[in-house]
Amino acid sequence: HVQLVESGGGSVQTGGSLRLSCSAIGEGFGRYCMAWFRQVPGKDREGIAVIDKDGRTNYADSVTGRFTVSKDLAKNSLYLQMDSLKPEDTAMYYCAADLDLRRLCLLNRNYEGFWDYWGQGTQVTVS
Repeated sequence: HVQLVESGGGSVQTGGSLRLSCSAIGEGFGRYCMAWFRQVPGKDREGIAVIDKDGRTNYADSVTGRFTVSKDLAKNSLYLQMDSLKPEDTAMYYCAADLDLRRLCLLNRNYEGFWDYWGQGTQVTVS
């Protein structure tokens, strides 16, 4: 099991940047495929970025070129660097994890049901 705790959300102006962090509490962080989702009220969660055990990444079209996902195994942490933020990026942001034993996580970026572990979310507001 792993417990995920997000931080780094806040309010920012259009065009600004934020860096979200997700701390993983538990052993074996490197064994997990990790993802970032976001959700606005009344809509489904959107999978926006994935980084697998080998460091390969996959992004939603809506954030490609603006957001960068990374991880630091020594710190048991996942990050999402968000640049050139737009009002439509306003959402609650969640990190998620899965052991991905069949190495399918990159294909399941936008499938909420694939991911076993979730954080509580951090709010990002762009105005």
